[in-house]
Amino acid sequence: MSFIEEFQANIEALPNHLQRKYALLRDLDKSLQGVQTQNEQRCDKEIEDMIQRIKAGNVTPDSSLIKFSDDALDEQKHAIRIADEKVALASQAYDLVDAHIQQLDQYLKKFDEDLRRERDTAVVTGAPATTVENNVKSGRSSEGKGGRKKTRLATAAAATATAATPSGMDLDLPVDPNEPTYCFCNQVSYGEMVACDNPNCKIEWFHYGCVGLKEQPKGKWFCSDCAGTQKKRKGK
Repeated sequence: MSFIEEFQANIEALPNHLQRKYALLRDLDKSLQGVQTQNEQRCDKEIEDMIQRIKAGNVTPDSSLIKFSDDALDEQKHAIRIADEKVALASQAYDLVDAHIQQLDQYLKKFDEDLRRERDTAVVTGAPATTVENNVKSGRSSEGKGGRKKTRLATAAAATATAATPSGMDLDLPVDPNEPTYCFCNQVSYGEMVACDNPNCKIEWFHYGCVGLKEQPKGKWFCSDCAGTQKKRKGK
């Protein structure tokens, strides 16, 4: 089995693995909300009771008796444990996707090295470029001229972090240092992005906000760097 066949077999099982983790996250979130609601009601009642006891003179404001009950404290500890489980599950989902991204990066690196080696060999021997290389070049060129996608979805890592926190809990998950960066801001892919139609563009992909776009541009679109180059060519 080749590397790409092995990767394809592994990636096909990824959605099921993530779905199971997301289902567990939803169950934990539901349980956490129940514990929090119950604890809030208990604490409100205990605070009200304590106020009445202070007014009645049964306890003094600085008394050691002014504290939540053991049941209320146990509920708060239980809520923290559930929240920790949610964070652990979200991290596992992130690591699962990240492992596939790194595996794909290794394949692309190997593919690039093989392609470069074949190109160098062709230069030395005078043989024509390989079919694979020609296909890659022609595919890149035709992609820029017609039917090229103008938007790009957020990275898998970001999607995982969002989907893994249905309650909106903000998890500060690490960003893969090997993840490629784009745009003038030199940041990773996120949200909607636009591709420059210059096939030789050094950056290629740009975030909507960084280039002042709010929706997908109609027709061909060039970044500010490539737009200047295009005008110079037309002037000649």
